[in-house]
Amino acid sequence: MKFVGALLVLRLLAAGAWAAPDYSPDALLRAHLWREFTARPLSRRPHVGLVLSAGSTRATAHVGVLQVLAQAGFPIDAVAGTSMGAVIGAMYAAGRPVKRLRDIASRLSLRMGANYNSFRLISLMLADKLLSSEKTEKFISKEIGGLRFDQLPTPFACVAMDIYTGETVLFRDGDVASAVRASMNLPGVFAPVAYRQRYLVDGGVVDYIPIDAVKRLGAEWVLASVTENDYRSARPENVLSVLQTLEQVIDIRGAFLSREQRKNADFIIEPPVGYIGVYETARASEAMDKGVIAAYENLKPATESLLLASLKAFAPDWGLEPARAAGGAKP
Repeated sequence: MKFVGALLVLRLLAAGAWAAPDYSPDALLRAHLWREFTARPLSRRPHVGLVLSAGSTRATAHVGVLQVLAQAGFPIDAVAGTSMGAVIGAMYAAGRPVKRLRDIASRLSLRMGANYNSFRLISLMLADKLLSSEKTEKFISKEIGGLRFDQLPTPFACVAMDIYTGETVLFRDGDVASAVRASMNLPGVFAPVAYRQRYLVDGGVVDYIPIDAVKRLGAEWVLASVTENDYRSARPENVLSVLQTLEQVIDIRGAFLSREQRKNADFIIEPPVGYIGVYETARASEAMDKGVIAAYENLKPATESLLLASLKAFAPDWGLEPARAAGGAKP
């Protein structure tokens, strides 16, 4: 199955090279505007923000989305993520190549975050003690070279939740690895992370799609990659399972949060991975392939949306009033 999926992805990515050129007026205008957009300095075009939602194993689809955006030369000026989206976003913002992200995601395991097995989990539950996610912090720190937020090549932010107050905690400064650890610190499994008199857990509980976070980094046009679960059709195999029950609760909460958050994105790419369970790490490659396909299918409309949002910035160079350039003036 992995081989078949890989072939499908390669065929999709190569399709543009073999397809007949589109010389329609719309296509030529779009190509001209895109060349002008990508040639402009950041100060003379909208800042593009990328948001990576929570979703655990499903969120590895973000890697596939990033793969297509990178190959298309789609600009990303700032990144924000929650939970697994924070892990992927941090490594991308640190300049790690997409190929490396794909390699890491394909070997994803809950054991990467802690010394986890069924016997140990039961033992800790009986002892009324949670697991530590310290291994996650060490792994990320090693992967990105111990960078701080102000040292990242691409501006990045992530969010966590204060377990006592329920408040959203936004990370934009300090050590990146410790912030990402807090953002993906699954409540009920991992012990809260102590941070400045706060105790923090997974940000997906309060900010599933952190659009406000990327806007605080200066983003003016926002592309969101959303890996939400279809909780209405998904049914835990064992409702008495601690992990599966937590998964269902977090997914339902995330779905309700995303209803409003989606409205604040300028464009959404939503890989169809809702059927993949939080802990089905063996399906990470499948999720990434779904991300590639979804991004490829949405690349053209996403580009058009960004160009339309950029017309106001182009107007002064064309000798037009911004309202006319954006199509707002009457003939």
